[in-house]
Amino acid sequence: MQIALEYGDGHVNAEVPDNATIIRAGQAHPEPPPLADPVAATVEAVRNPLGSPPLGDLVGPGSTVTIAFPDRVKGGVHETSHRKTALRVLFDELERAGVRLSDVTLVCAIGLHRKNYAHEFAGYLGEDNLARISPEQIVNHDSEDPDGIVDLDDSDLGDVVQMNRRLVESDLTILIGHAAGNPYGGFSGGYKMPSTGLTTWRSIRGHHSPGSVYRDDFMPISTHSHFRHQLSAIGKRMESAMPRPFFAVDAVLDSANRQLGVYAGDLSSVEQAAWPLAGQRTEVTVPGEPADVLLLGVPRNFHYGPGMGSNPVLMMQAIGASLARAKNALKPNPVVIAAAVCDGWFNDDEFSAYRTVYDALQTVHHPADMVAHEERISTDYRWIEKYRFRHAYHPFHAFSMVYVGGLARQAAAAVYIAGAREPGYARGMGGIPVRSVEDGLREARRFTEGEPRVLVVPELSKPAYHLSAG
Repeated sequence: MQIALEYGDGHVNAEVPDNATIIRAGQAHPEPPPLADPVAATVEAVRNPLGSPPLGDLVGPGSTVTIAFPDRVKGGVHETSHRKTALRVLFDELERAGVRLSDVTLVCAIGLHRKNYAHEFAGYLGEDNLARISPEQIVNHDSEDPDGIVDLDDSDLGDVVQMNRRLVESDLTILIGHAAGNPYGGFSGGYKMPSTGLTTWRSIRGHHSPGSVYRDDFMPISTHSHFRHQLSAIGKRMESAMPRPFFAVDAVLDSANRQLGVYAGDLSSVEQAAWPLAGQRTEVTVPGEPADVLLLGVPRNFHYGPGMGSNPVLMMQAIGASLARAKNALKPNPVVIAAAVCDGWFNDDEFSAYRTVYDALQTVHHPADMVAHEERISTDYRWIEKYRFRHAYHPFHAFSMVYVGGLARQAAAAVYIAGAREPGYARGMGGIPVRSVEDGLREARRFTEGEPRVLVVPELSKPAYHLSAG
């Protein structure tokens, strides 16, 4: 049968076996129904928090509050999206407790992502919310601000902990998060949000590193991995330096970014309450035997931004992350075929250090060997200046993507890049360039007995599932 796969700025048609299994967001299995009234559900959650006193018992007149929220990479922008709804409710509840909104600071928890623009804040936080505060009250986290970072003792698992100073100096820090399926430790939200979004590259490299990513418990995706435990340990060390523990407002989202459930209160309690529902949304059982081949459609532009399907480092990260999501639905050592334009457009404005990291990768034998280059490149003033002042990703972000891309080498018998316009970049990431998906399928037969069973994820730009065979 013919199927359209995301490819570059459009789609490419490919012929796949008639018995191929197609996984599309919103269609793979019945998702739990969205909340009929997400606003009322958010009010209810915030006023009756889990494992925490209500806001009125935590803050009052004269209190300072930091509200941290995830960047544009996750969540929706519709009128009742979680960020917009949670912020409206929190503003109302804080005023109800006697807090002046002039004493509230909004921090975009970008971690090592690029800083967001004012118009992006307005788009996903809501112009009505931003009209209630002054422009200077909303800032991007800056992991390289020498005056804005606090050094703490290492976490209980031995990871460096450096955090945003506002969290230490505010009377209360509130986190707005999304409990959504994620290849890094199971779900977004929870302790993952502050541990990756409000720290520095030296903290983040503790877990986004070969020592964690290449452990046997990283794949398949699990909330019980060492990686996940590192996130919790870092987050708890952060809380130990704060006047009060985090107060979280997390929502489980469906494939259309609508709220399925909203949970507020203590972070550990919120995680345990949200994850079962998040699992119902995210965990999909694929009927039949495990597949021999994973076929992916890779667009040029998805969650990290323009360039994911053309920048070879990001392209291979998407493949490694897809393998992590689908591992339980695949045979050991499967073949991966990715339809990706792979034309060498790195998007140097946003991913400024990536070309340098790619070049360094060509000098080593294994992605794990890139740790030898981390300090030199991650502290290079050229890339730091672009991260801080020119809306570029932090240089260490490229290393973290290289390591997850390396999962493809660890878990797949072969990775074919179908339709690469610059085949050398595919080879530079350990892929095998082929002219078409059909050529890739013919090559895959060398690794299978008989006709290969194919699992197809045609749209990587859409919210993904965690897959199992059954």
